Amino acid sequence: MSVRAFLGLGSNVGDSRQILRRAILRVGGLPGTRVVACSALYRTAPVGRQDQADFLNQVIEIQTSLSPRALLAAVLEVEREGGRVRRERWGPRTLDIDVVWYDDVSVSEPDLEIPHPRLEERRFVLEPLSELAPGLSLPSGRTLGEALTRVADQLVEKLG
Repeated sequence: MSVRAFLGLGSNVGDSRQILRRAILRVGGLPGTRVVACSALYRTAPVGRQDQADFLNQVIEIQTSLSPRALLAAVLEVEREGGRVRRERWGPRTLDIDVVWYDDVSVSEPDLEIPHPRLEERRFVLEPLSELAPGLSLPSGRTLGEALTRVADQLVEKLG
């Protein structure tokens, strides 16, 4: 059985465009998984620690037969292959991949929360997600458009 899921990708170390391209190809090669759509790239200010480069972010839609736990394990491996080293929370990173949404499934475990717990606080996820799934209803009951109005002050630049 295949389900619809959305992954948030980000990078602010190295050739971020190329890193994100490679990550998307790698995700598309995961067992039982294919990339359905990719949002545009967005340049965004860092969250948390401000003394670092801006991020490139995007969201991809996938169809996958992987369970939420197996998908998390797989994208963590893609991060490692992409050069990700976890040194500090919200610090610079070559590649960050978050499971943002998984087919209306809710998971709340110490190392896995779906939908992503800060989804509605982050314009750099909401904006590209709204490109791919404008009608998506969020856990709060808000639409993506309503959630975006709450984070309109966050600077996000859509790239060509």
